Amino acid sequence: MTVEAWTYLFVTITFMLYLYIGWKARVKESSGFYVAGQGVPAIANGAATAADWMSAASFISMAGAISVLGYDGSIYLMGWTGGYVLLALLLAPYLRKFGQYTVPDFVGTRYYSDTARIIAVICALFVSITYVAGQMRGVGIVFSKFLNVEITHGVIIGMVIVGFFAVLGGMKGITWTQVAQYGVLIVAFLIPSIALSLKLTGNPIPQLGMVTSDIIPRLNEIQVALGFTEYTQPFAHKSMLDVLFITIALMVGTAGLPHVIVRFYTVPNVRAARYSAFWALLFIAILYTTAPALATFARYNLIESLHGKTLDEIHTMDWAAKWEATGLLEFNDKNGNGKLELTPDTITSEIIIDKDIIVLSTPEVAQMSPWVVALVAAGGLAAALSTAAGLLLVISSSIAHDIYFRLINPNADEKRRVMVGRFMVIAAVFVAGYFGVHPPGFVAQVVAFAFGLAASSFFPVILLGIFDRRANREGAIAGMIVGLSFTVFYIVGTKANLLFGGFGVEEAWFGNWCFGISAEGIGTVGMMLNFAVALIVSRMTPPPPQEVMDILDDLRMPDHVGPALILDESTE
Repeated sequence: MTVEAWTYLFVTITFMLYLYIGWKARVKESSGFYVAGQGVPAIANGAATAADWMSAASFISMAGAISVLGYDGSIYLMGWTGGYVLLALLLAPYLRKFGQYTVPDFVGTRYYSDTARIIAVICALFVSITYVAGQMRGVGIVFSKFLNVEITHGVIIGMVIVGFFAVLGGMKGITWTQVAQYGVLIVAFLIPSIALSLKLTGNPIPQLGMVTSDIIPRLNEIQVALGFTEYTQPFAHKSMLDVLFITIALMVGTAGLPHVIVRFYTVPNVRAARYSAFWALLFIAILYTTAPALATFARYNLIESLHGKTLDEIHTMDWAAKWEATGLLEFNDKNGNGKLELTPDTITSEIIIDKDIIVLSTPEVAQMSPWVVALVAAGGLAAALSTAAGLLLVISSSIAHDIYFRLINPNADEKRRVMVGRFMVIAAVFVAGYFGVHPPGFVAQVVAFAFGLAASSFFPVILLGIFDRRANREGAIAGMIVGLSFTVFYIVGTKANLLFGGFGVEEAWFGNWCFGISAEGIGTVGMMLNFAVALIVSRMTPPPPQEVMDILDDLRMPDHVGPALILDESTE
């Protein structure tokens, strides 16, 4: 069978599975639609959380970014994994104990303010829409290459599939679909990694193959010979300060992602939330410890396969011709010497490789079996659709639950609340589809923007809302407005050409004027501003009411500690 035939087979089987799960998990009550009835087992929620969190950026683009940036690409590994640990250990148990449906719900209740709730909804929409743009681009890329479908049509197919199980099952349907999607994406990521490790290092375990063989020294030598810096040289592409700020933005942004936080509301209790956090971390670690090895092997393999070849030789490679047709791989013999050369300068380089194709093209470059190539395509779709589904529900719940039910029609019955939620999922699907066709940047970069927005808006108010009894509504509102506004302004100003290229904007409005920090790292500065403003304003305005203080005291009390024990401790 051909690659296309295998791809159609795997995509059809997996999509039918997702549709079947969505149909079986359909719900009628609002608790099932928004938090899966809070009855998801810990291990299943761990797998769903891992799939929700490991988006197209993790599956498709992260290893590609590491492959191109080398050492500097480790910002994605350190930031995203560190952020999940921060969320799981520091925030998740408290948020689950607080017992709300959404992050804006937490903000509105903790800060006793509808204004704070509305601002939190705006922040959630900013983060989710930016994030979902990356997922839909990933869907379009996979369909474009492996099924010979235009990116626009591929995005539409993805919209229909994810919309179906999200509209019918809400969070319940999304959760059980994500469990299946995690299985698909992790198998699809591991099989080519193991095969490539065995081929290049003789070791079937990618992590060991990378560190125990001579693949890294060989790659360093090749890089230097071609004019690149060594693959392992630190800060070759980004300054030390920018690397630090991007890592922090990704880390605290992870801890503030609304579609990940809401997963901890779907389990029965706080104990289950802690266990599901452990399972999710284990499931995530499997992919994240494999990604650097796959990135290294893919970089070495691509250079060996393409550099120094003639155009005639390139066009005998079926995979190269197909990727060239997508526009994501370009060949141009600029100096006319008959051989294609890969150089650090994109102007002079005769081989241009889009970061987003490195993982997807690796099985073909390594001449693996067609079914492996097709499996990777199915895995990329699973990663993109799983996260897109979670984001669509955040967009839906932000409007249907936090605005419509909480503010407009508090007396709405279950049927109307679910109906409004489903309608908003459909609307969100169309928004996601538009950004999938007109994406601002490559997948990992777009997702990095979303993390920066989450870092500058949600993380400070959540952390202060749990651990600072003096934090009040005035401080939270001012902090979110300042942090988000600054971050959005900076990202838009430095990436105007990417964000508005379709509207005739060809250049950025200004450069990285804030200490040379890039748009991907500016969320750290926005977070600092949020913290500073929230703390100062909270101290200059009246403290929260006593009922909020009582909620916080109960929130931070260990579950096993009762009133008698507290009395004994105070007596001592």
